[in-house]
Parts: sequence; structure tokens; C-alpha cells
Amino acid sequence: MPIIMRLDRVMADRKISLKELSEKVGVANVNLSKMKTGKISAVRFSTLEAICEALDCQPGDILEYQKNDAPQHPLDQKNL
Repeated sequence: MPIIMRLDRVMADRKISLKELSEKVGVANVNLSKMKTGKISAVRFSTLEAICEALDCQPGDILEYQKNDAPQHPLDQKNL
């Protein structure tokens, strides 16, 4: 997936724990943990807004787009 979550990096920069962020944002630890590790497929704008408020950051600090330009190996192609 070309969207990469950088929540862990921003949290480390701000020296804030998952528990503390969870309390400030009002989102369960388990959901923030999934977000932190990139194991989500969507995030609500209201959650993103609360995280940005708590961490004093911009959405672009947390989300990163990475092009998927990696050339495919010929054996990886499905139409052999």
C-alpha cells in the first residue's frame, strides 16, 4: 500500500506514550496501536484531527505517500 503511517515517528519525536495519546484523543489503545503499526485501511478525519491536535502536527507528518514503482520480477507476473 502506498500510504505509510508515520504515527510512531511523530509520537517518538513528541515523547508521548500510546496510553497518553489514547487518553488525549479518546481512541482505544488497541486502535491506536493498529494505526501506529500501519495495520489499518482507513482513518476517520475526526480521529486524524484529534491526533494532530494532541501531537501539535499536520496530517502530512503522520501520513506519507510512497509511489509503488518497484519493477515486477518476471516470475511474479500472473499471466505466465
